[in-house]
Amino acid sequence: MKKFLLLIAVMPCLLFAQENYTINGYVKDAANGEALIGATVLITELGTGNITNVYGFYSITLPAGDYTVEYRYLGFVTQRESVSLSKNNRIDIELSEEQTTLQEVVVTARPEDENVTSTEMSVAELDIKTISKLPVFAGEIDIIKSIQLLPGVSSVGEGASGFNVRGGSVGQNLILLDEAPVYQSSHLFGFFSVFNPDAVKDVKLYKGGIPSRYGGRLSSILDVRMKEGNSKDLDVSGGIGTIFSRLTVEGPIKKDKASFIVAGRRSYADVPIRLLTDFLNDGAALYFYDLTAKANYNIDDKNKVFVSGYFGRDVFKFDALQGFNWGNQTASVRWNHLFNDRFFSNFTAFYSNYDYAFEVGNTDDDQFDWSSKVQTINFKPQFSYFLNQKNELTFGGELLYYTFFPADAVGFSSGNRIDLSLEKKNALETSLYVSNNQKVTKDLSIEYGLRYSSFNHLGPGNKYVFGDTLAGLRKPVSSTTRIGNNKSLAFHQNFEPRLSVRYQLSSSSSIKMSYNRMNQYIHLISNTVAATPIDVWQPSTNNIQPQQGDQVALGYFKNFKNNAYETSAEVYYKKTKNQVDYIDGADLFINDLLEADVLSGDGRAYGLEIYAKKNEGDLTGWVSYTLARSELKIDGINYGLNSPDRAGRWYPTRFDQTHNLKVVGNYKLKERKNLSATFSYISGTPTTYATDRILVAGQVIPINNGSRNNFRIPDYHRLDVSYTIDYNWVTKKGRERSSSLVLSVYNLYNRKNAFAVNFTQDEDRIDYSQLNNINVPNQPVTTSAFETSILFFVLPSVTYNFKF
Repeated sequence: MKKFLLLIAVMPCLLFAQENYTINGYVKDAANGEALIGATVLITELGTGNITNVYGFYSITLPAGDYTVEYRYLGFVTQRESVSLSKNNRIDIELSEEQTTLQEVVVTARPEDENVTSTEMSVAELDIKTISKLPVFAGEIDIIKSIQLLPGVSSVGEGASGFNVRGGSVGQNLILLDEAPVYQSSHLFGFFSVFNPDAVKDVKLYKGGIPSRYGGRLSSILDVRMKEGNSKDLDVSGGIGTIFSRLTVEGPIKKDKASFIVAGRRSYADVPIRLLTDFLNDGAALYFYDLTAKANYNIDDKNKVFVSGYFGRDVFKFDALQGFNWGNQTASVRWNHLFNDRFFSNFTAFYSNYDYAFEVGNTDDDQFDWSSKVQTINFKPQFSYFLNQKNELTFGGELLYYTFFPADAVGFSSGNRIDLSLEKKNALETSLYVSNNQKVTKDLSIEYGLRYSSFNHLGPGNKYVFGDTLAGLRKPVSSTTRIGNNKSLAFHQNFEPRLSVRYQLSSSSSIKMSYNRMNQYIHLISNTVAATPIDVWQPSTNNIQPQQGDQVALGYFKNFKNNAYETSAEVYYKKTKNQVDYIDGADLFINDLLEADVLSGDGRAYGLEIYAKKNEGDLTGWVSYTLARSELKIDGINYGLNSPDRAGRWYPTRFDQTHNLKVVGNYKLKERKNLSATFSYISGTPTTYATDRILVAGQVIPINNGSRNNFRIPDYHRLDVSYTIDYNWVTKKGRERSSSLVLSVYNLYNRKNAFAVNFTQDEDRIDYSQLNNINVPNQPVTTSAFETSILFFVLPSVTYNFKF
């Protein structure tokens, strides 16, 4: 550990000893001043270059000489600059879609093909323009629903919060909004995401090959970057839809120096319901809202600061005294600083709060109120050093302080107050990382890194030691030790190696391999069919060990016809340990001895992902197919009847889906008219049913022989379509204005997809023994199965979008 810290400390000194000439700067959108993430900067004489980082910054170090530099970005005109390199040069570029604004331009259908040439693999990325064309629920653009159309990403069905990646649970995804974690990614129980698309610039999902700068979750990283705001002119945009409306205002605070963006949404499904029915009388409510804001200021050529925040809430009340509510709040402050032409840094501090609550009762004297929350405070320094043309070094660290409030619960019975609250829990998570992206040869590139992470569960709190018992049963407490304030209750630490390799087979094809180890120190406690907004987060303890996962992936990437067609095939295998499950009849709610009901064991997930995309022509779109398995093996669960020690056997997870097929099509009918469609087919997810039954006093009692997730609900499939009409015009001042009308139909052929299958006992059985007629046999007790569907109808919608 000391050697690792020493390496981080002396690294800048070693790197500064290199003498090179450097070209660096920022690449931005000429129309609004937004930084362009992932823009290609190519040295044409050498056939190599670099791409801009998440802040639009690039740096390339070269020997002295004359060069031609090309700046490329998807959908923009390529710009060329001639550079005579005899000293360090700062070149800031603004790319435009207007050819007439450039002296020398080359129009390219696509930039250099990053899906083939980049070292990254297992990465899903969608731009907002693509997302906006997809048919979605109620006609509203949705980021979370959009990424579920990509291979390896799924959900257990409508009404399920979050998403699943490569066989992982919802709680194993780290969701970042401008670096701050978002613990609940959904509005309205999973039908909408918390991200306002009008305020989002970039969306990137890491499924594997995760860089060392990320950590803390086992399955994936969803990195969402907000717009910075138009630094040129004032813009007003928004939309009026069936379910909610949104409004965004952005513009310069000081032109080309500082800008802002404010975006808000509010659903109003409750408004027509109140007018047409009495369903929401007596204080009932059903709505959500969110507000996203950001501002930035260019202090000088070497310093830039950002301030951003998100505030959102869902309210679902049955009446004035009963209901649910939950919400996220985040606030981030970031400072970009250039130490020199090759040394870029970013310092981030953020605050995140996720709180959720429910209340039940008929009167104030007979009422139960419960709330929970998790708060996070973070400081994260990040550094990038562009060592030379072939090496880009990144290093940094992270300091996270958690405060968990598992239950603030108060009950009233006949006016008597009963406090059932649980003590808050504190934890400190720290990490250090270093990585290098190295171009070994023209065809071979490697990104390798190492992350060190530690987790300290701090007092005050009780440290429990449990006695032995049969696997799968509640563990008895053998001793309890009181831990003082800020004393260590449990400490864990791990090293996490990361590796990605790309070998270029030809100009249009490559093979890639990746390996990463991830550790997760906080756990989402849930044993429901799908994760809910009121599931509780639990830190690792001396009894609940950190989850750990090792994943390897191998992929082949091939493009055709000058990148007009993209194809890829990836296989992956993920092995995990300390996976969390629960005893039968576990008490997860307001339980100070929750650790006694938690079981842990091994997991594995493996699969094949195939992806084919058409980028050009009137008809564009993609097909993604995933063949996968996700399983657990935990002692005390799914054990054989002849297993005296209750040794567990492999069983599928609740989100295991063997087949997952998504087809997306976008057809340009005319200049301003567009037709889109998406089709989804997903294998039925596992669930646990009774294997036997007994009859007691005329009532059927279901019995399970210890198996878990032993049946599957019916397969899921759905077709959605949308028709978009675009309107564009130019004002007298020469500014472009646009609007669009979107007509969409969700669940076009009215498929009633089952979310769950339940059983009931028939009520019309005649028991002749009750009629004193013992010579007539009783009718047999029969049971029936019925499917529960969250969405069981065709849903048409209309949305009007505008930008002025």
